Amino acid sequence: MKQPHNLKVNIPSKTAYSYDIIIGEELLSKADDLVKRYSKAQKFLIVTNETIARLYKDSLNIENAIWLVLKDGEEYKNFETLKQMIDACVENRLERQDCLIAFGGGVIGDMTGFAAASYMRGIDFIQIPTTLLAQVDSSVGGKVAINHEHGKNLIGAFYQPKVVIIDTNVLKTLDLRQLKTGLAEVLKYAFIEKSCGYEKDFGLYEFLKQNRQKIFALDSAVVSELIYMCCTLKACVVSKDETEKGLRAILNLGHTFAHTIENLTNYTVYTHGEAVATGMKMAFKLSLLKTFIDDEYYNKACELIDEYDLILPMQDFDKEKFYDEMFLDKKAQGGKVRFVLPKRLYEVEITSDVTKEQVFGVL
Repeated sequence: MKQPHNLKVNIPSKTAYSYDIIIGEELLSKADDLVKRYSKAQKFLIVTNETIARLYKDSLNIENAIWLVLKDGEEYKNFETLKQMIDACVENRLERQDCLIAFGGGVIGDMTGFAAASYMRGIDFIQIPTTLLAQVDSSVGGKVAINHEHGKNLIGAFYQPKVVIIDTNVLKTLDLRQLKTGLAEVLKYAFIEKSCGYEKDFGLYEFLKQNRQKIFALDSAVVSELIYMCCTLKACVVSKDETEKGLRAILNLGHTFAHTIENLTNYTVYTHGEAVATGMKMAFKLSLLKTFIDDEYYNKACELIDEYDLILPMQDFDKEKFYDEMFLDKKAQGGKVRFVLPKRLYEVEITSDVTKEQVFGVL
């Protein structure tokens, strides 16, 4: 078995706060040692969902741990579930030195992090992500939140974990649709790689072109390398802009469209990745309409998204309603929607210079 990858996320704005991301196989069996290396808690509240509890509750053995098992699904990412989590902290008398552990996908990670940030004004929080989407994206960077009926992740905070423990073996129980939803975020990194400012060029686009079959087969070496590259790029961006005042917004390529799609369908029709993949195609189309990119790059990008078969047929949306809903996006500023748009090969730019007619042209 290969040695785990270990990389660090540095947050200079928080008095040089940093934390590790550990990527490897069979890390669940070592979780007790790893968790206690990073937190001095007396009590650990593990927050998970019904699916993960059924599959892995016996595999994650942490001493002094209490389990809270929630319903599974984006539709439960709300105030009611947040209250359920805070109630569990109170009932089990968690104190300030204690710790919440998010054991699940992006929904569990986001909600657990927000509960940890809120309870007693902040207790320890550890991420053990179980989906590809969470492993490459949502578990890293400290964005924690719940949804509001008018927008995704509208209520939340920036609150960094103590450590992120990524066991690639848990991906073997992901169904194909959930694997693809994570791959949409992976492809996003290929299209923004040169804008992340990392010193090394991974060539992620070519890696994805050359290794598609191995990725879908969950080849351990290839998948570990893929997660490592994505986490490295995200860590680089987060270290420069923790609270999304500027650069970090590039991580939202396709998400302005995607969040609107999800919200208008009540999070019940498309997975986040399906919405993001569609949103990326829309962003590329908008970029093409604005002549930021040429046909060659537009076709090249769409070809990669199509090769990974990430998109379900989209329903027809009322264009006026869709456009109005976009103004609730968290990147909106000064009454204008900001878009992350491809500008050059594997580079993006943030702009609000987009007309209503151009958005309609994409829809």
